[in-house]
Formats: sequence, structure tokens, C-alpha cells
Amino acid sequence: MSDATLIDAKADLRREALAHRDTLPAELRQAAAETIARREFPVEVRPGMLVSGFSSIGSEINPLPLMRRLADRGARLALPVVVGRGRPLALRAWAFGEPLNKGQWGIREPRPDAPEVDPDIVLMPLAAFDRTGHRIGYGAGYYDLTLTGLRARKPIIAVGLAYAAQEIAAVPATARDARLDLVLTEREVIDFRKA
Repeated sequence: MSDATLIDAKADLRREALAHRDTLPAELRQAAAETIARREFPVEVRPGMLVSGFSSIGSEINPLPLMRRLADRGARLALPVVVGRGRPLALRAWAFGEPLNKGQWGIREPRPDAPEVDPDIVLMPLAAFDRTGHRIGYGAGYYDLTLTGLRARKPIIAVGLAYAAQEIAAVPATARDARLDLVLTEREVIDFRKA
């Protein structure tokens, strides 16, 4: 499959996945976020570990219940900041109660003076995922660049947060696509590290 064909296939899947995600009832979306947060987290989180979450937009799953639970267990938190097209995300320290700015697309993000950090665990949203650990995001490649950079510096665990309904048979992937280590849905924990 050519790069152009892959890009087109991903764009079609992205449109379908986002449209499908938008049809999920708000009650189901909230219940899914709470179920994921209540479940035992599949990675040991020691006090002081850095966990980067995200500020959800639209119908994305809400990571805040899980982030609060991890913070209550001693994790330090961070949130991503878009610094420019074609560049990795800046992951900046943040804690509950600290103010957030509105960034690109109105996404809430830490202030510019918040220190950049290299997290141990990266929680991320997605449009769709498959059983090989590949995901479809919004198409700009921010998380692929970010995970590749982080993995070059240290071992990290990349965790996709999703509704079970976001699973698809196969994500068309290239060598530039960074695989997830885990996906957490309201139905199960899918661990790709064993594959």
C-alpha cells in the first residue's frame, strides 16, 4: 500500500471513527471513564512517578477520574501542549487545582512557565485502535513524534484510553506510527506488551 493510499485510508477511518464516537450517549461516556478509573491500573504507579494525561475535547473519553486516582496514589501529573505542526508535544507539569490556559483548538493546557517533563506513563486519546497496538488519532502525528522522542530517552508506557466501541479490525500503519503498550476501555485492559 502506498503512502498516499495509507493516508487516505486513515482519513476515511478517522472520519468514520469520530462520527461513531460522537453518537455514544453522554451517560455511557461518563460511565466508561469512571469504570476505567475504578479498575486496578495495570502498571505499578510508585509515588513520584510522572503520568502525562490529556484534556479531553468533544466526545473523547474523560481522563480526569483516572488521573485523579493516580495522583491520589502519589503520581505527579503533566498535560500536553501543542508547540507547532510537525513537532512533538511539550509535556508540562500540572496538578489538580492549578490554572490552565486555552491552547490550540481550545484545549486546556498548563501555563508556559510550567516545567517540561519526561513522563513514565503517557495517557492518550484516540479515534480508533486495533488489537496490534496501533491507533488512529487526529492525523497530525503529535503523539507519534512525542512517543518516539520519549522512547529514545527512557522507557515509557503508552496507554490509550478509549471506549470499547472504538476498536476496529485493523489500523493501516507505517513505520512512523508509534505503537501503544496498553489500551484501557470500560470492558477490558488490552496489553500489547505481551504480543
